[in-house]
Amino acid sequence: MRRWAPFLAATTLLTLGFSLGCEGFFVDPVLTGLAVGPAATIQTGTTIQMIATGSYNDGSQSKLSKNVYWNSASLRVATINSSGVVSGVGPGQSVISAAAETVTGSATITVIVGNLSSIKVTSQNGFNNITYGSSEQFIATGTASGQQIDLTNSVTWSTNPAVIPNVSIDPKSGLLTTTAGLTQVAQFDVVATDPTTGIVGSMPFTVHQ
Repeated sequence: MRRWAPFLAATTLLTLGFSLGCEGFFVDPVLTGLAVGPAATIQTGTTIQMIATGSYNDGSQSKLSKNVYWNSASLRVATINSSGVVSGVGPGQSVISAAAETVTGSATITVIVGNLSSIKVTSQNGFNNITYGSSEQFIATGTASGQQIDLTNSVTWSTNPAVIPNVSIDPKSGLLTTTAGLTQVAQFDVVATDPTTGIVGSMPFTVHQ
């Protein structure tokens, strides 16, 4: 009977192991990294599906479809729903991030204006003239597929004529500034140009003493 004792003990342990199930022998791999993609360019009014791929401590990888929490850093540029679908809202860039367990990953989405048909230029305060020594912010509103989109920070700003004494405009922000000293009236156009399509919008403006 003694010589059978080791065999019986081994059989008992094996039976016990099977009764406990696989969890008694294997440990679930631990999530160590998260890759988010694609880093893409989309148009306003369109969508793209983001994908989160997890890396584990056993060297394996898998696409995560559950328990992933999505976020867009700039909602004026892009939004994202709980399923990871990004919607283009306005021109610019937004960092799209995903979180699963204690791991995060991110990718940048660039949104450009699609089907832009026109640009309207207005002054922030509704003025069409100011005095030397003051300033005025201009707004560019684009029409694309029947929707109004703020293009103020994505167009290129200029004046026509380009050089006006004591008058300048920031090409990126659309802020017009003037300095005191002149007495002559300056009449010119404030121009906003979409760098992608070349579509132009403008409004006449006057600076006086």
